[in-house]
Amino acid sequence: MSSPADALFGLTPARDEREAQVIVVGAGPAGAATAYHLANAGIDVLLLEKGSFPRDKVCGDGLTPRAVKSLIGMGFDLDEPGWQKNKGLRIIGAGHRIELPWPDLASFPSYGMVRPRMQLDELLARHAQKAGARLMERTSVTGPVLDASGRVVGVTARALDANGRRAGDEVTYRAQLVVACDGVSSRLATGLGIERRANRPMAVAARAYYKTPMHDDPWMESHLELWDGAPGQSNQLPGYGWIFPCGDGTANVGLGILDSSSAFRTYDSKAAIRAWLAHTDPVLGFTEENLVGEVRSAALPMGFNRKPHYRAGLLLVGDSGGMVNPFNGEGIDYALEAGHLAAEVMVQALARPAGLGRERVLEGYPTALDQAYGGYFTLGRGFAKIIGSPRVMKFATKHGLPRPALMRFTLKLMANLTDHKGDAHDRIINALAKVAPDA
Repeated sequence: MSSPADALFGLTPARDEREAQVIVVGAGPAGAATAYHLANAGIDVLLLEKGSFPRDKVCGDGLTPRAVKSLIGMGFDLDEPGWQKNKGLRIIGAGHRIELPWPDLASFPSYGMVRPRMQLDELLARHAQKAGARLMERTSVTGPVLDASGRVVGVTARALDANGRRAGDEVTYRAQLVVACDGVSSRLATGLGIERRANRPMAVAARAYYKTPMHDDPWMESHLELWDGAPGQSNQLPGYGWIFPCGDGTANVGLGILDSSSAFRTYDSKAAIRAWLAHTDPVLGFTEENLVGEVRSAALPMGFNRKPHYRAGLLLVGDSGGMVNPFNGEGIDYALEAGHLAAEVMVQALARPAGLGRERVLEGYPTALDQAYGGYFTLGRGFAKIIGSPRVMKFATKHGLPRPALMRFTLKLMANLTDHKGDAHDRIINALAKVAPDA
């Protein structure tokens, strides 16, 4: 509380740095986007990040036009150095090779991007900081703080040193609302009893960076078949691969496998990526001497595999809420979009007194997510289950790739790129998502 002397001399009391209107935990794309949009609306937001920038995250680094739209909306200049634009997707499989440009739509730009997460995450976090978010790095959140009614009113956290070791006692940060952007394991969500759903798809992906002459190729590349030798004359490996040119002398190369595959539990993704790349064209240079860093792997939580997305003062955004597209494993775009949506809901909620009126607004967040993605993610869950069968995938690859019109439809479906009142393909996809039950 300020004193009369403070008022006389125009002084304001010091702000408690451990309090905010909103605490966002995790400064990846989900957390940074949420914090940016909150700060941009004048909300006092504290963004807590366990690591320190720059820091890496396992990802394909590909940004479809859906993610690009969000970045443009946040004010990023994508013509600046470091952003590698691409025309679309090159698909390879069953002896076929087809190049599919990103669709020309009113709702989304007609190009994609690649930006390594080592750079992207820091760009997003600093962008939120410039908007007014208070970023605290090397701050490991250990759990939620609950009031007597069981409502989340803050978090506990410990400072970390440069080596990731504890560097102090546990402290408490308080806020009216808390946002969990703390990844697939989400300590905050589990602390509130919000567990992952076993009936929702999961995937594991491995990725590595290689120096390669195709680093500036204008197409992102998807491999529907992986072989440990000459195609058709060796063993086919489980999973699906990608090569995403980064434009900086390297490409992000990786593969993933869905838990609907019979090989999922015994799959060594790091060994598989090396076995596949050992038999690619030597000109591309995917050899051990061109490997930059190490091969790393991570889990992909798909199709809203953790719900509800709001409970008692806690909102889930990004991987914590399973916001990865089951069709293509893409999560950055949904993290960015959900962060914007969550921020809009919180801004409106905080404009009302605490109580039932504010709660009604906050309950609108999971409803809005279901309306936006629920039916589409349900379609994706069915797709993920089907393509886990090698026989189905082989048939689809053999008979689908030679049909350009079918593949253009498939690209729109898998990347969730349609106009509200678009062509026949758009109308079919929109209708299917609308009639499908929520995920």
